[in-house]
Amino acid sequence: MKTVGVIGCGLMGQGIVKNLLKNNFIVYINDINEDAIEKLVNEGAKATESIEEIASKVECLILSLPSPQLIKQIMLDEQNGAISFMQPGSYILDMSTNDVGATREIHDKAQSKNIEFFDCPLSGGPSGADSGTLTIMVGGNKEAFTSIMSVLNAVGSHIEYIGQSGAGQVVKLCHNMVVGGVIALLSETFLTGEQAGVSKEKIASILQKGSGQTKVMEVFGPNLLNSTFQEVKFSLSNMQKDIHLYQRLAETSKVPTFASQMIHQLYQVSQNRGKGQSDSTVVYEFLAELGGDKKSPVQ
Repeated sequence: MKTVGVIGCGLMGQGIVKNLLKNNFIVYINDINEDAIEKLVNEGAKATESIEEIASKVECLILSLPSPQLIKQIMLDEQNGAISFMQPGSYILDMSTNDVGATREIHDKAQSKNIEFFDCPLSGGPSGADSGTLTIMVGGNKEAFTSIMSVLNAVGSHIEYIGQSGAGQVVKLCHNMVVGGVIALLSETFLTGEQAGVSKEKIASILQKGSGQTKVMEVFGPNLLNSTFQEVKFSLSNMQKDIHLYQRLAETSKVPTFASQMIHQLYQVSQNRGKGQSDSTVVYEFLAELGGDKKSPVQ
């Protein structure tokens, strides 16, 4: 497999394209952002003018897109959907975070055209995409999994087959629900500690030495401790979207959502207050604003 297409050249897509090029793939790209396209063309990628063009040229098509609605439109549109133009025996790797039901719908449509569709959501953020060290959770037909390993190995360092179609997205949505919940809880507890006279730096230090230790602090801790909410590791709007998808999955699975519902509301209100393009940790700032931001002297 030598020709790969990437639709969506944002923060994640850019890193994916660069690492495919480093691994000697011929890479076609498509995005509405002309600056992103120009930058990647200078790196060696080949621009395309339409979904039809990119879909018809490649053996493997990667999606790195922001919403389930856009993914379904690009894949399934009756006149311009990518599946209509791809060759039988080709592959689609959806590296977006997508709705589980939509994922299985696209998988079934692709199968009817003799095209293998894999959900391949990612963990590791833009830095992981740039360094080629992403964690990739794969759902799809196990018999065809080995056929896409050369592509996955080019962009990720930890690749795990989870199960049949949708399984990768199930794990990713559960993962992001936990991450979003931990960020919210850290924000609240840091504020509580500060109001009671202990710095969040001291609280964080003890957490990381005790049973409260969490990888979330390693990734998002600097933004929480330094209030650098414009240094986006994962935007609040994307987190809110993923938590919403998790909620829908839990409700479909008939699981009570007492805890996640409160977290969902926190992110939703924060987004409604205009904080969507900031880092997810900006919920700390929002909670501080709600509390009047009156700090006791910290020790």
